[in-house]
Amino acid sequence: MGTLPEPFAGWFAGRGWAPRPHQTAMVRAAAGGESALLVAPTGGGKTLAGFLPSLIGLHSKPVEGLHTLYISPLKALAVDIARNLTAPVAEMGLNLRIETRTGDTPQNRRARQREAPPQILLTTPESLALLLTNEDAPTLFAGLGAVVVDEVHALAGTKRGDQLALGMARLASLAPQARRVGLSATVAHPDPLRAYLSPTGKPADVRLVLGEGGAEPVLDLLLPDGRLPWGGHMGIASMPEVYRRIKEAGVTIVFVNTRAQSELCFQALWRLNDDNMPIALHHGSLTVEQRRKVEAAMAAGKLRAVVATASLDLGIDWGAVDQVVQVGAPKGVSRLLQRIGRANHRMDEPSRAVLVPANRFEVIECTAARQAVAAHELDGDPPRPGGLDVLCQHILACAVAGPFLPDELFEEVTRAAPYAGLARRDFDDALRFVEDGGYALRAYERFRRLFRDADGRVHVRNKNVARQLRMNLGTIVETPLLKVRLRGGPVLGEVEE
Repeated sequence: MGTLPEPFAGWFAGRGWAPRPHQTAMVRAAAGGESALLVAPTGGGKTLAGFLPSLIGLHSKPVEGLHTLYISPLKALAVDIARNLTAPVAEMGLNLRIETRTGDTPQNRRARQREAPPQILLTTPESLALLLTNEDAPTLFAGLGAVVVDEVHALAGTKRGDQLALGMARLASLAPQARRVGLSATVAHPDPLRAYLSPTGKPADVRLVLGEGGAEPVLDLLLPDGRLPWGGHMGIASMPEVYRRIKEAGVTIVFVNTRAQSELCFQALWRLNDDNMPIALHHGSLTVEQRRKVEAAMAAGKLRAVVATASLDLGIDWGAVDQVVQVGAPKGVSRLLQRIGRANHRMDEPSRAVLVPANRFEVIECTAARQAVAAHELDGDPPRPGGLDVLCQHILACAVAGPFLPDELFEEVTRAAPYAGLARRDFDDALRFVEDGGYALRAYERFRRLFRDADGRVHVRNKNVARQLRMNLGTIVETPLLKVRLRGGPVLGEVEE
C-alpha cells in the first residue's frame, strides 16, 4: 500500500504532509495481520503510525465495541494521546469514540465503558489488569483487533512490564486475532522487545519497522555564576540561570529527578519570578484536578514553564515547547533522550536542551551523557525474566475473573515472554502459595485465598479475597503519604518525603 485511502490521504494532503515511510509500513503490516515494533525518533508521527491501521480498519468496517486497546506507562500520556487523536478523527469525519480509563477516571464512566465500550480505549497496565478480573472480560475483549503499547522500552524488564505481559497473554486467549504494536523512540535491544510483544514469545513473529533519523539534538551545559557545591542533588544554586533561560525562551519544561526536588526548584523559581511569568508544577503526588489543570494549560499554550518529574517525560506532545532544562544528572541516556524529545516536537528540527548539574560530580555525568547522545549510544539492559511475586498476583487475579485449570493457565502464562522459561515446579509453587500460603503460611486462615473443586478447577475462596485483590492490584509500591491542605482551603496534594 503506497498511498492511503480516503479520507486519510486527503487529511494528510490538506496539511501539506505526506505519509512517512514508517507510517505506510505499519499500515502494510496490519493489512497482513502482522504484529510490529516501530522504532522512530520523537516527532516522527510514531503515535499516528500506531493508530493509523486501526483508524483505517474502523473506517472501512465500522464495529460496535472495543477494537483497539492502547496501553501507556503514564496516565498523563494516555490523556495527551486521546486529546491529540481526537482532533484528526473529528477532522476526517470518522464516527468512533475514543476514551481513557486510568486511576483518575470516575467510577460512573468506568461502569459506562464496560456496558458500552468505545472503539478505542487508552489505559495503563494497572487498569488493564483490573478489567481482566471482571467476569465480563471475555465479552469486552472478544472483538479486540489491536493492542498498542506505547513507550514499550519503559515497561519491558520491569514489574509493571511483567504484569502487562501476563495481561497480554490473557488477551491472546480471549482475542487470539488481535495483533500487537509496540512504539518507542529509544530501543537499545530490539529483538528482546520484539519477543516481549510477540504472542508466541518469538521475536521473528513481530516485524521491526525503523523510522528515518531526525535532526540531531542541541545540548548545552549550564553552570551557576557562583560556586558549584561538591554535594547535594537539588540544583537550587543554578535556579537564577535557569530562570534567565526561561525568560529567553517561549515555553520550557524543567525536568527534575524527584518530587521533593520539583517542589524546591518550583519555589526557587517563583521567588525569582519578578516578571510574573506563568510557571506551573507537575508531579504524581498532586491531586488529579491540579495535574489536569496544568496539562490543559500547557496544551493551550498558557504557560511559560512547568517544573516536572518523570510524570511528563514519556511521549507528551506539546508542540509549543521549544526548550527542555534537565536539573541534575539525567541518570540514563535513554531517559535523557526521552526528555529532550519533549522540546520542539518535530522530527526535522533539532530539539534543544540544557543540562544543569547539581554538584561537581554531576558535571562528569552530564558530560558523559552529552557524549553518549552525540555517539547515538543507548543504555539499558535486556528485559530480565519475570518475577514470581507478579505471577502470584496474576494467578489470584485470574481466579477472581473465573475458575481455571492449572494446566491451561500454565500454558497461557508461558506464552508471555518474561515467563517463557518458567519451570512447571515454580508455577505450581506459586499457585500453592496463593492457594493457601504454602508451607510457611498455610496454618493461617487469612492466607487461604483459593480452593479446588472435584474437577481440579481453581476458584477464589470468597468475595472478600476478590475485593482485596482489586483494591491492591498493581506493582507500584505505595509509600506513606501525608495530605497537604491550604489553611482553610482545598487539598493541594500529598507529600511522601
